[in-house]
Amino acid sequence: MTIQFNAKLRDKQGSSASRRLRRAGSVPAIVFGGSSAPQQIEVDHNEIYHALRNEAFHSSVLSMVVDGAAQSVILKDTQWHPYKQQVLHLDFQRVDATHKIHVKVPLHFINADLAPGVKLEGGIVSHPLTELDLECLPGDLPEFIEVDLKDLKSGSSIHVSSLNLPKGVKALTHGEDPVVATILAVRGGDDAAEETPAA
Repeated sequence: MTIQFNAKLRDKQGSSASRRLRRAGSVPAIVFGGSSAPQQIEVDHNEIYHALRNEAFHSSVLSMVVDGAAQSVILKDTQWHPYKQQVLHLDFQRVDATHKIHVKVPLHFINADLAPGVKLEGGIVSHPLTELDLECLPGDLPEFIEVDLKDLKSGSSIHVSSLNLPKGVKALTHGEDPVVATILAVRGGDDAAEETPAA
């Protein structure tokens, strides 16, 4: 499924012009990369706000329609207001089907309740990583990477190297093999009660 959104070219730049755009219900943005020059654009705040609530919007190749012409982009950066639910600025990067891209993709953890370390030993799952930096062609980009915890015992970990990545997708870990998930052993309630002196 292709996620599509609309944008318009904008002529005026600068902080004053951006403030006027935001007051009018739009968000200033830029699209860069590829063989074309960077373009200053604007998007409807309500449309993009709801789009940003969709996890796939952050890790998919998007179809951006600018004045009727579609181009493939990925979202690179989002600036939010410090305390309001307001999008202040967006950065998009053009993508070419023949060139690899770097994108952060969320990790989806499944079967934690079936893991022996949780079900039998009462451990707690820790997620040192919640997203993974991937390199791949745009057509191979997954919306998320699934991490199955069903065999994980207390004190054991899953590393990036043991993840089942789709064909053509490479994890960028800078020579390391980070821990994705681990089950922390927890002392039982009875033991804790015995160690607690009576009031």
